[in-house]
Amino acid sequence: MSSHDSVVFSGDGEPQTPRTVIERLSAMLEADELRPDTYSLGGNVEAFERRMAEQLGKEAAIWMPTGTLANHLALRRHSGTKARVVLQEQSHIYQDEGDALARLSGLNAIPLAGGKPYFTASELQKAIDLSVTGRVLNPIGAVSIESPVRRQAGQMMPWNEMKSVTKLCREAGIPVHLDGARLYMMSAATGIAVKKYTELFDSVYVSTWKYFGSPFGAILAGPREFIEGMYHDRRMFGGGLPSAYIATALSMNGQDGFVERFGESLAKAKTLFALIDELPGVKIGQFEHGSNVFELQLDSSMDTDRFIDSLLDSGISIPWPSVEWLVPLMHVNSSILRQSNNEILEAFAIASSVSRSL
Repeated sequence: MSSHDSVVFSGDGEPQTPRTVIERLSAMLEADELRPDTYSLGGNVEAFERRMAEQLGKEAAIWMPTGTLANHLALRRHSGTKARVVLQEQSHIYQDEGDALARLSGLNAIPLAGGKPYFTASELQKAIDLSVTGRVLNPIGAVSIESPVRRQAGQMMPWNEMKSVTKLCREAGIPVHLDGARLYMMSAATGIAVKKYTELFDSVYVSTWKYFGSPFGAILAGPREFIEGMYHDRRMFGGGLPSAYIATALSMNGQDGFVERFGESLAKAKTLFALIDELPGVKIGQFEHGSNVFELQLDSSMDTDRFIDSLLDSGISIPWPSVEWLVPLMHVNSSILRQSNNEILEAFAIASSVSRSL
């Protein structure tokens, strides 16, 4: 089976190969859609910024080479001279960036909700109280919310809790930032519009490579005065890349029709998973506040490695369990549209059979 027919339950977007990237760029070149930039200013970069600002319901947006930089510069600007940033203990910013807030910008990360996907408004209120009742006044400069949370298998902060937390931030005069790398996944999973989410936040970051088919890139959006001049900060941190138009053009191309494709993919997956649940010894686990990530749960009599190997023979790829998550996680993306549900179900039935045999 060719890679064009493969279903890849890994990652948020349809897998890209060198060939598909070159083919897409060639098609855009033929259609005269490529507009060079000057160190990430102008050209396709500027056009993509305008498009994303409109889609996210914000006055302005700026392209960044990475989500790490987008989050960092947002929190740096929000905080100003206030040194505390409240975020989730399981967030990417806290766990995976080497204490960059402290080491690069003098910001002190205050983690909440250890080992859980989200914190509550009452937990945040306690952190706010502690910041202003100590011997030295040390108010919170910004609050960051990641949703969905990568380290927690794409689990989300529930909508009502998100509204309560952001309302508390507004009442306390604390800027609140959304690490919405997978915002479009969250919107599709809940049925809540992207703009309805973003209107709760002062700024929002969205990944432009995780599911738009670009090799790298991110968008940071917010009020015009917040974004204005931030290209200087971007360049100061080494992010004013030349030839960024290639990445942004690919993002624009991959974004066309994405919402519709992903909605179709998620609906198809839900129908498929209900059928797979009827197979002996196999269940697709769904999280209460899950997005596009599901657990492959096999009963103890089955060999997980043989199950996954059998699926590979049918052109279906599922990542092996990791130290971060002890059972295989299945990420729904548009590659699920490459095979019919009957074909995928048959592959799972065969895998179920062979993984039990001695």
